[in-house]
Amino acid sequence: MFDLPIKSLMKPKKLITAPPDMAVSEAAKLMASKNTGAVLVIDNEHLLGIFTERDAVFRVLAKGRDACATPLRMVMTPNPATLTPSESYGHALLLMQERGFRHVPVVEGDHVVGIVSARNAMDPDLEEFVSEARRREHYRRATAP
Repeated sequence: MFDLPIKSLMKPKKLITAPPDMAVSEAAKLMASKNTGAVLVIDNEHLLGIFTERDAVFRVLAKGRDACATPLRMVMTPNPATLTPSESYGHALLLMQERGFRHVPVVEGDHVVGIVSARNAMDPDLEEFVSEARRREHYRRATAP
């Protein structure tokens, strides 16, 4: 699982973007409608930042800001770390663990092509794949001469 390239784990439907002047409340509604914990803040096809559910809690609610009047540009994480689609998911998890975040934009050249999350590790299809790989390895060892 950790050797799989990020591109094999990205879910295009989960990639949501918003302009920097969008209100936090609108971004939260968008995130809720897509059942995702992050929105990429993009202007003129350029990645400016990332806004996550943790940003909503720590930078908006905990600070007493008005979610309807606060634009994403004021509370997003600017210039986020990024990965390429060919990098391994293990590398992505290590980056997230070392830097303390759970979502990383995936870029190819200057274009955002996806987002990877620590939650991808809990994907049921991926869990099934890992389970099957382990079962086969166990069988191979048990039947080896």
